[in-house]
Amino acid sequence: MADIGEVVGGATPSKKRPEYYCQDGIGWVTPRDLSNANDKFLSRGADDITEEGYNSCSAKLMPKGSVLFSSRAPIGYVAIAANEVATNQGFKSVVPNKSIGTAFTYCFLVRNKQRIADMGAGTTFPEVSSKIMKSVKLTIPRPGECKAFSAFANPLLYQQYLLETEGNKLAALRDTLLPKLMSGEIDVSKVDLKQLNSHLTISTPSPIVASICDAPIACSRREIGSRLFLCLPDMESGPHGW
Repeated sequence: MADIGEVVGGATPSKKRPEYYCQDGIGWVTPRDLSNANDKFLSRGADDITEEGYNSCSAKLMPKGSVLFSSRAPIGYVAIAANEVATNQGFKSVVPNKSIGTAFTYCFLVRNKQRIADMGAGTTFPEVSSKIMKSVKLTIPRPGECKAFSAFANPLLYQQYLLETEGNKLAALRDTLLPKLMSGEIDVSKVDLKQLNSHLTISTPSPIVASICDAPIACSRREIGSRLFLCLPDMESGPHGW
């Protein structure tokens, strides 16, 4: 594993110092944050840490595209960093080499998490140390194969990221509006939904596909009035590092 990227551990600022924690600081992740989420991409956990808290411990900020891997309690949660993020000591994450890429590293860890978990040791609970993580054996693809796989997988990862982001925003909007609708704070009894949506017709997904980096990405078709729009992801502004 040490041949495909840098294995990075984490640390926890003192819980006795509340000034080390905040809600809008440096993204900091624990295994519990992964257990409470089904997303493939993660930008932060339940608590952020302050600059002072970060400097007080040996936590290390990892770049976007790093693959987070929980190394204890339990072993085997896997996620991709959606931005710069640090973790506690319950991780042995991998910052992949550019020649290998995030997609290959993520897929390898997902497919081999049980094998890595079986390598764990400890009296209280099994744990994968940095030494063990670095020693995990794998077959490294030839550079051309890695490049081809990244060209295929990166647009798919980015599409998944967009869908997860949209889903999380819609969930937050639902959680905000639903209590107000249930309590009557927002009254929609006089809203004519048929008239409101008469100008908008959404058809079934179009069979049209776009070819980006030789990877098919399905698009959707939306008719507004007499005009037809094809909804495609904006790959030019996307995180090409994935």
